[in-house]
Amino acid sequence: MTLPVLGIDVSKKTFHAALLRAEGRTRQREFANSAAGFARLGSWLHRQEAACVHACLEATGSYGEPLARFLHQAGHRVSVVNPRQIRAFAESKLARNKTDPLDAVLIAGFCQAHQPAAWSPPPPEIAELEALVRRLDALEQMRQQEANRLEVARAVVRPSIAEHLEFLGQQIGKTQQAIRDHIDSHPDLRARHDLLVSIPGIAAKTAAKLLAEIPQLEQFSQARQVAAFAGLNPRQWSSGSSVRGRSRLSKIGSPRIRKALYMPALVALRHNPLIRGLAQRLALRGKLPMVIVGAAMRKLLCLAYGVLKSGKPFDPSYSCQHPLLSQDGI
Repeated sequence: MTLPVLGIDVSKKTFHAALLRAEGRTRQREFANSAAGFARLGSWLHRQEAACVHACLEATGSYGEPLARFLHQAGHRVSVVNPRQIRAFAESKLARNKTDPLDAVLIAGFCQAHQPAAWSPPPPEIAELEALVRRLDALEQMRQQEANRLEVARAVVRPSIAEHLEFLGQQIGKTQQAIRDHIDSHPDLRARHDLLVSIPGIAAKTAAKLLAEIPQLEQFSQARQVAAFAGLNPRQWSSGSSVRGRSRLSKIGSPRIRKALYMPALVALRHNPLIRGLAQRLALRGKLPMVIVGAAMRKLLCLAYGVLKSGKPFDPSYSCQHPLLSQDGI
């Protein structure tokens, strides 16, 4: 049975909903992005005789997740899609205008045409880990900003900045401890964390980020799918006999994962035998330094997938023999 489609455009305070019925009719409504607004959406869907819908919304982080959870718990099919997919769909339709109501209809049209995969919320322990990890990122960014200001600040404001830096340092320490305590209090998280840190180049901080940002990493069927999820797969650029562009990372995926893997990849280039060997082979082929770093990031993520999938700690000899983990991917 084909479900009615509900396209949702989410903003901080409100969201617009566009309901596409099987007979081609469209119904639209705006709601507050709050628990009360979610309840009104449920009542509105009931009045529209849409007991079960296929709801689709863009991945907008904290703005859309509570609504997605509400719809999932209410028994609806929910899809959370990459905003770039919606943008490309709009371009294919030659859309000239952009408003929240029009975006809701556009998202509904995308959902109806492409039937994106169903989304399910991560377990509570993963959601809490994600919140802690992202809070740590925010605190570290604030500390770096204040440190930059301190370098050029006038004497009259330097004490204030120094005091704020001290406070941020304390908060960072507390958040780091909260992450360690949270992982230790969940045996499954602890076991997966220990597998990840067995890989040279991945330390506790990176392991926590990978567990938070890719909660079901080992559920992918292939390592290359994990690389694509993070936007670390190579993107070829050629056409006919004359266009031969340089291959680059696609970057169609989570920027948080790519950021989390950059510094670990630099460490792995020195201390991980597999990645060091990869770098040497690519250098002999004339690859540029940043191409090698990108390949190291991809390999590191594939190794993380391998240890979680197998349930065994890092073993260089096993990884070299594994067909998916032994590819250079360039």
